[in-house]
Amino acid sequence: MAKQAKRQYWIGFDLGGTKMFAVVYDADFQVIGKKRRKTKGNEGVGAGVERLVGTIDEALAEAKVERNEVAGIGIGCPGPLDLDKGILLDSPNLGWQNVPLKRKLQETFGCPAFVLNDVDSGIYGEYRFGAAKGAHCAVGVFPGTGIGGGCVYDGKLLRGKTGSVFEIGHMLAMPDGPLCGCGQMGCLEAVASRLAISAAATTAAYRGEAPHLLAEAGTDLGNVRSSTLAKAIAAGDVAIERIVRQASLLIGRVIGDVVNLMVPDIVVLGGGLVEAMPDLIVGEVLKAARERAMPVFRKSFAVRAAELGDDAAVLGAAAWAERQVNPSQA
Repeated sequence: MAKQAKRQYWIGFDLGGTKMFAVVYDADFQVIGKKRRKTKGNEGVGAGVERLVGTIDEALAEAKVERNEVAGIGIGCPGPLDLDKGILLDSPNLGWQNVPLKRKLQETFGCPAFVLNDVDSGIYGEYRFGAAKGAHCAVGVFPGTGIGGGCVYDGKLLRGKTGSVFEIGHMLAMPDGPLCGCGQMGCLEAVASRLAISAAATTAAYRGEAPHLLAEAGTDLGNVRSSTLAKAIAAGDVAIERIVRQASLLIGRVIGDVVNLMVPDIVVLGGGLVEAMPDLIVGEVLKAARERAMPVFRKSFAVRAAELGDDAAVLGAAAWAERQVNPSQA
């Protein structure tokens, strides 16, 4: 009888709106293989899931690891999830609905698989290996097209009965503010996400208030990247800096309310916008959060920029899988 291979490798997978990213880790969470692909919004669920499996297989091939050596898989996904059943309920960017990812991965690779929210996987990665390492309570806030949030408390991801929680982007930031995609008025992501900042910035460019941004990107919202905003500020576009500072202030105020509820010791800010302007955004958020927090809590927390970049979600997903399989070792 052939000897059973020892299962000692972990796979982290980030299923973003525009990418698939698979990484193979050894027992010490050192990268030994990885593969990145763009997603295709026009392909069906079946073809998309097969591409997902193929992406993992290519990462395994680079790592020279067989399927039967994988101890567990963690996959971070955007959109609503059934965490216990491992079902991706809806992903508008991909056009996927009710996809049993957990079952598919377990059947294909013969090991435990765990599905979690992509922001949860990101903050868990920062908690295990990055800016929030060793925290008792770590809160993650990731401004992007929306504003995602997650929380690790005493080593565990906060979650609801069946789905993920901590939708900080849908906390009230501006009473009677603009309409949010969720249907409510004045949500944080409606006024402080990268999309909201970019919209305000292109308006400023159109009015002639941001000449450097106008020269770089015109007034097309699709041309405005986080790095574009940072360049415009560095070149002297005061209006753009004011817009970013105002958005950061609003994020900080909401974080101050979260501090009053959770008393985190570390708040991690992540995403491309923060990566492009860490000092400006982190400083403004920390100042506003401390002003909003109760006096007794104002010096109890730190605000830090994420350290792991794009690796946070895959590393966190893999580490979460390890924690589920070997809870005593986490």
